[in-house]
Amino acid sequence: MEAIFDTQKPVAIGSDHAGFEYKQYVISFLEGKGLAFKDFGAHSSESVDYPDFAHPVAAAVESGEYAFGILLCGSGNGVAITANKHQGVRAALCWDKEIAELARKHNNANVLCIPARFIPEDVAEVMVEAFISTAFEGGRHEDRVNKICCG
Repeated sequence: MEAIFDTQKPVAIGSDHAGFEYKQYVISFLEGKGLAFKDFGAHSSESVDYPDFAHPVAAAVESGEYAFGILLCGSGNGVAITANKHQGVRAALCWDKEIAELARKHNNANVLCIPARFIPEDVAEVMVEAFISTAFEGGRHEDRVNKICCG
């Protein structure tokens, strides 16, 4: 089994307006766990464009300066699609604990995408915990993950 995320590095987190309130909740959870983070915005619930926040989070994770990323928007799809444009990112849209665990175990996901309009806050917390604490299994899954890159 591979190592779990290096939590000595900060977490990159961002959202659009639809994910702003949930992002505040997730930030409180990260603070409670003693994890460092950088909030890439949005900084209010005023309407904004999700790529403006998903790209900086994805670039931060791709650079290796951040342990992993968390992105939130209404459906989770916009931020996931945007983040996955970055070659070093494997962003996973998750809606429950099991999917978050499988995203780590089988896909070595490094950005968790949360659909803020479709899950309760307590489920978001459970997913973040599962994402942080689940290791990539490697093996046959590593062979598959290595086939993802187009470049």
